[in-house]
Parts: sequence; structure tokens; C-alpha cells
Amino acid sequence: MQPDVSADLAELETTLSTVERVLDIDELARRIDELEHQAADPELWNDQDNAQKVTSELSYAQATLRRARDLRSRLDDVPVLYELADEEEGDAAAAAREDADSERASLRSDIEAMEVRTLLSGEYDPREALVNIRSGAGGVDAADFAEMLMRMYVRWAEKHGHKVEVYDTSYAEEAGIKSATFAVKDPYMYGTLSVEQGTHRLVRISPFDNQGRRQTSFAEVEVLPVVETTDSIEIPENDVRVDVYRSSGPGGQSVNTTDSAVRLTHIPTGIVVTCQNEKSQLQNKVAAMKVLQAKLLERKRQEEKAAMDELGAGGNASWGNQMRSYVLHPYQMVKDLRTEYEVNNPQTVLDGELDGFIEAGIRWRMRSDED
Repeated sequence: MQPDVSADLAELETTLSTVERVLDIDELARRIDELEHQAADPELWNDQDNAQKVTSELSYAQATLRRARDLRSRLDDVPVLYELADEEEGDAAAAAREDADSERASLRSDIEAMEVRTLLSGEYDPREALVNIRSGAGGVDAADFAEMLMRMYVRWAEKHGHKVEVYDTSYAEEAGIKSATFAVKDPYMYGTLSVEQGTHRLVRISPFDNQGRRQTSFAEVEVLPVVETTDSIEIPENDVRVDVYRSSGPGGQSVNTTDSAVRLTHIPTGIVVTCQNEKSQLQNKVAAMKVLQAKLLERKRQEEKAAMDELGAGGNASWGNQMRSYVLHPYQMVKDLRTEYEVNNPQTVLDGELDGFIEAGIRWRMRSDED
């Protein structure tokens, strides 16, 4: 095995060992055993919220342990691949070495992605994520872009097996959405997706302009941690005004015949949240209250730490405040303006290929915190 290969494998060994130490593989296995016992208890589902929390944590822990063990097994196998290549001759040796190099490169990428997970050590990072998307400047193009972003995040979640629960979608009149609120329901989703918050900018030939002119539009992404009972966010009943109305779909059409949609207004702060995607008024009220609690938690954190943008995006979706650009014309590129990470195939990004941007964002945030 050549010296450069040996040095690279030694570096991968160091990185993976650090990942295993931070994850505490033995403790992770013990926690999985504990969660499996809880999940096997027939009375667990008497408390639906706790049951979902237990099963979600169990699924995530099992996947994490399985991934770490798989990386260790693959790293142990790579030297064998090079030994087998050395035993071959001619074209067979070249092909075997190419396969070994390919696996080593793939393994490096996967270990580095796993390493990013160990950087999620913030107080709220282990929480599920609540994502709000709002159209900004740009008219109908902005509404269409907001819907494109929602699809992008839902596709990303689906690719990774994360459950998405949509709480509210407010459709624009001509096309797209004015806003949407949804939860990504797995551990560490807040820590993972929080680097996506900010203003996103789209440049393209507008499909809504009959003269085929280039249009710049904006949408705002806000990511909040889902509130848990330990957060002590109590909302007096008199502080909330409850309005009910009929759910609506694209173009303003009514999607049911009962007043099941719920709008909550927090009177002291003026915060308004809506939920219309559940079938019953009670379910919508519960979901809307979760969103309101998350927003009040954000406000509480901002006041306590005097950091106005620590949890929420908090900006205006317009020029001068963007964190990522999606350019479809006159060239093809998606670029994060904080990390400089870029991809020259916007369609794959809009189809949910976000891992590179997320990993770069988490590393950027870690460096910013250290500074």
C-alpha cells in the first residue's frame, strides 16, 4: 500500500475514532436497550406524545449506531481491498485499485458527514424542528419560490426517512404559497436544519412574465426548536384569541364545509399562528398552540440572551439580507453566501440534495461560535 494511501487511512482512523468517542458507542447501545424495553411496554401508548418521543428517539439511536458500526466495518475492509489489488496484475490490478480508491473516497465523505453530527451540541440541537417559510419581495415569483423551498425541504426529509407534519399552508392567489409551517419530527432536526434559516434568493426567467424577463425574488426560512413540556412556556388562556374559519386550498377554494381551521393571536405580543391541515378544529388548535409556544420560546431566548437572531431568522426577505442564492439564469448555480459552498446543478438542490449545504453550514456555525 502506497504511503499516501496509508496516511489517508490513518487520518480517517483518527476522525472515526473521535466520532465514536463523542457518540459514546457503549452508552448509545445501552440507551437503545433501555428504549427498546420502554417501547415494548403495552402501556406506553396510553401517553401518545411520550410514545412518539420514545419511538422516534429509538429509531434515531438505532440508525446512528448502525451507521457508526458500518463505517468502522468499511474502514477495516479498505486495507484488504488494496492488498487484493496488489495481488492482481495488469488491467485487473488497475481496476481493483480504482475500486479501492473509490471506496476510500466514499468512506471519507461518509465519515465527514457523520463527524458533522457530533458538532450538534447546542442546548436545543437535539429537538425536532419547526420550519416556517414565507414569501418575500418578488410578487407571484416569490410565492412560487416559497413553494419550491417547501418542496425542497420535504424532499430532503423524505430522502433521509424523517417524518414531516404540515401544520399550515397559506396559498397565494395566482401560484405558490404565501407561507407554510411544518415540523420535521426526528431528534437533532433543529440542530441540523437551523443553519438553513435566513433569506433565500432566486434569480430566473419568470414563468409568469409574458415578456420573458429575468426576475429576482426572495423567501424567508425560519427554523425553531419544537417546544417540550420542560420548557415551561405557559400561556394564560386570556392572552390568546381563538378564531375559526374554513380551510382553503389553492386559489382560495374551500377544502371542507366546517370551520375547522384555527387562528391563534397572542394578544401581548401580537404573534399570529394558523393551522388548517388537520381534520378537526381541536387537532388544529393543539397544533397551532405548539407553533405559538415555539415562537414564544424563541422570543424568551432572544430576551434572555439579547441575541435577536439566535434562533429565528428575524430578517426581511429582500436585497442585502440573503444567505443563499439560487441562480437559474443566466447561469446555473446555487451558492451559500456564508460558507461559499456551491453547486452547479440547481435542480438537484431543489429536489432535496441539501446535505452538502447543511454540513458546510454546521461547520461554519461551529467556527463562528469559536471566534
